[in-house]
Amino acid sequence: MSGFSQERLDHLKTVIEQDVAKGAYFGAVLKVARGGAVGFDEAIGAGDSEGTKPLAKDSVFSIFSTSKAFTNILILRAIEMGRFALTTRIADIIPEFTGSPRDRVTFFHLLTHTTGMPGVWMPKPGMYLDNLQELLEAVVENVHGLVEPGQRCDYSPLANHVLMGEALRRTDPKGRRFRDILREDLFEPLGMTSTSMGLRPDLRDRHVKPDMRGTVPIKHLSRTLPGDHALFEDPDVEAPHVGCASSVPDLSRFAEMLRRGGELDGVRILSPRTIAVARKVWTADMPNELYRGVAVRSGWEPGPAYMGLGFNVRGTKIFNHQLGTLTSPETFGNYGAGSALFWVDPELDVSFACLTAGVMTQAANIERFQKLSDIVVSACV
Repeated sequence: MSGFSQERLDHLKTVIEQDVAKGAYFGAVLKVARGGAVGFDEAIGAGDSEGTKPLAKDSVFSIFSTSKAFTNILILRAIEMGRFALTTRIADIIPEFTGSPRDRVTFFHLLTHTTGMPGVWMPKPGMYLDNLQELLEAVVENVHGLVEPGQRCDYSPLANHVLMGEALRRTDPKGRRFRDILREDLFEPLGMTSTSMGLRPDLRDRHVKPDMRGTVPIKHLSRTLPGDHALFEDPDVEAPHVGCASSVPDLSRFAEMLRRGGELDGVRILSPRTIAVARKVWTADMPNELYRGVAVRSGWEPGPAYMGLGFNVRGTKIFNHQLGTLTSPETFGNYGAGSALFWVDPELDVSFACLTAGVMTQAANIERFQKLSDIVVSACV
């Protein structure tokens, strides 16, 4: 009834179990559906290296850059509502964002990672990453344009989404904090009850504490909690690029909303037209400079960036890709730091949501999710 081969889905589980047993990562929660019918919904392995904390289907993870997906969707929603346009310059909303050529950056450039600014992980050495106002000030002061917007694609780990989060805050008719906009306009309407900006106190008992395993190049400092990555345990965080916690059931609801053209359970977040435009490739054959480096270091042939409006898109060329090599060209989704991925294949009508424990290196993570994505679509019958 689900449109999947059960034999292939059983194989999918076996592959994950084998990789966990080999120590590639600690565990995974994965949910896959086709046409809204769930074919695979499993929690495999543990949340820690010792295997003492088994994962559950409702385990809560720090989702790192998958947080960007939520910011992107609210930006597209604001565009639909006429608060600004894809062609609006960021400096028109954030006047302190001055200086050529970055003062010509538009929301289109932010969403497609083509601002001409470098990919900066931390705009100011040693700074806390939990406060939107401080993040904005650091970006304005320290992240400047290198080339004219639209000429190259540099994945932005932080700056683009800090700017978009602040733009949402400044144009909000209710004058809300960014974290409240997320909760009231996205999480609550979609029934994403285990998702929050910052680790909501009631989610702490289910939270899988991130184990970076030396794979993340920066610290994520909190001003209220100790530890190199305490940001992910702090409840009072406003970091549009990296600060959300979520579960696979919630991330699957988000993906299902996208698969259904912007609506879920009678709640419409976006129009079908906006999603159709957003899942198209807008970066032509430009490489993503960050992942070109990953490919070169791994001995792979670098591929195009294939960026949509906020989404990673599968595209048509065959190269190492988290979204798989067998998925349809307009398959689109987002990922987070060696551990998290969701995607929607509109041609096969499939949604995929996976959160894992034990952060992998970029190259190993790409290979892992390429393998899992290809197995999932090979199960479609």
